Amino acid sequence: MPDEKSFDLLNPFKSIDLGIASWADGIKQWAISNRDVIEPVKVFFSKLIGGIEATLQAVPPSVMLIIITLIAWQAAGRRVAIIVFLSLIFLGLLQPNAWALAMTTLAIVVSAVILCLLIGLPVGILAGKSDGFEAAVKPVLDTMQTIPAFVYLVPVVMLIGIGNVSGVIVTIIFALPPLVRLTSLGIRGVDRSVVEAARAFGASPFQILWKVELPLAKPTIFAGVNQTIMLSLSMVVIASLIAVKGLGNEVLRAMGRLDAGQAIVGGLGIVILAIVLDRITQGFGQSHRERGRGRWWLGGPVGAVLHLAGRKDPI
Repeated sequence: MPDEKSFDLLNPFKSIDLGIASWADGIKQWAISNRDVIEPVKVFFSKLIGGIEATLQAVPPSVMLIIITLIAWQAAGRRVAIIVFLSLIFLGLLQPNAWALAMTTLAIVVSAVILCLLIGLPVGILAGKSDGFEAAVKPVLDTMQTIPAFVYLVPVVMLIGIGNVSGVIVTIIFALPPLVRLTSLGIRGVDRSVVEAARAFGASPFQILWKVELPLAKPTIFAGVNQTIMLSLSMVVIASLIAVKGLGNEVLRAMGRLDAGQAIVGGLGIVILAIVLDRITQGFGQSHRERGRGRWWLGGPVGAVLHLAGRKDPI
């Protein structure tokens, strides 16, 4: 029979065990006995990621290059479109399979960002509307932002297994807090006099949110989207530890072989993707005044087509 540890007033922590490690180990047994509960979630994530990746891989690189460049032109103007175009060409020339790996990484990032938006925007709006809810959610966001990523790799793998699904879930945990925080900040930063004026004209709470608060908070919200995208990209190398494919996996393999050249190629690919996504999201976050034009369709490729058609505004 093992000796029981006696309580020491000078070192009380040595004799106290809250059993957190044992409780955490119980998650594995729960996951094994409740696979039927976890499986639908895993299937949903797998179909989402697989569908986005299949779409990106099915489009020829030249066509995808043009599509992304046109999106950049529409979002942020010609100068950014040229930067995006040249950056993507350089990405494709890094190595023969760099484009395919970049599309796999982009699929992971897009999947994570879509799910972050579905979760983060409603939570951020609620936090912006309710002081009590914001006080309750803030410790959770603090924990998500500060806990090392390697800590929650293990429980996610125990629950889901290795692969892209686990990588997206880990990325969501890491990248969600800035979106929630900045959405809440944007809603709270809307001028109260504007809201009161809308209410005085008989606008419903939903109309105030949709037509007043969200448009005025758009730059701040898109800053949160931008941060979420950047954090998602920063996770691709860490997520490759649990068999997530793409550029991050190339960096990890290069590190294992001490192949500096391959690691630099993979790292450059991630940096180029970050530049492209950063410039596009910053463009979408700009107001009409910052863009120097009115509505979004009056500029970019859509505006050029309308101008050629002899129309200034669509009917």
